[in-house]
Amino acid sequence: LKPKVAFYRPASAGAPPHGCRKSAPGGEAGMGAACCKSPQPENAETLYFPGERAPATGLENILLLTDSYKVTHHLQYPPGTETVYSYFECRGGVFPEVCFFGLQYFLKRYLVGQVVTREKIVNAESYFRTHFSHPKWGYDETLFNRAGWEHILSAHGGRLPVKIHAVPEGTVLPYKNVLFTMENTDAKCYWLTNYLETLLVQVWYPTTVCTQSREQ
Repeated sequence: LKPKVAFYRPASAGAPPHGCRKSAPGGEAGMGAACCKSPQPENAETLYFPGERAPATGLENILLLTDSYKVTHHLQYPPGTETVYSYFECRGGVFPEVCFFGLQYFLKRYLVGQVVTREKIVNAESYFRTHFSHPKWGYDETLFNRAGWEHILSAHGGRLPVKIHAVPEGTVLPYKNVLFTMENTDAKCYWLTNYLETLLVQVWYPTTVCTQSREQ
């Protein structure tokens, strides 16, 4: 999968302070090529394309894109858990139907290809060590699931072992219907399914925009 959409990273991540890093893949006119034609301010962001090395911090680190409490959920599942299957639905609202849209962006932006690296694991552990440290009791080494992320890196090359099924983008459904499902494909990664929930519930924004626009 090689989408022609260009993603952004801060200029502070080692990129030139002016202009874009490169044009769109394949030399075709696109966001990258158009952007490179215009001067950029000192604090401009530079283009980051899929397949290039991503920074280990902020929005480029999948390990950090979750709620704090989910970081410790791997300790709370019943012993012997191997599969977690979750679903996404609209439980009701102003309108009787919902127009589903936006999942493909989040999949391609954050979940495609090698999204886990050694650098990102180290960066996340450092962050959570500070985040979860107590001034009196210190830090509990079991809170961050380093072994689980290293398993994804070694066994899957940093690719996330999950499968997602969804209705086609733009589908209009009555509420209380499943819009997409997610399930881990590695029994050792049962904790990963709901770790990704925080990121994927952002699909509510484009879905809400489309639903409201359709009703107007």
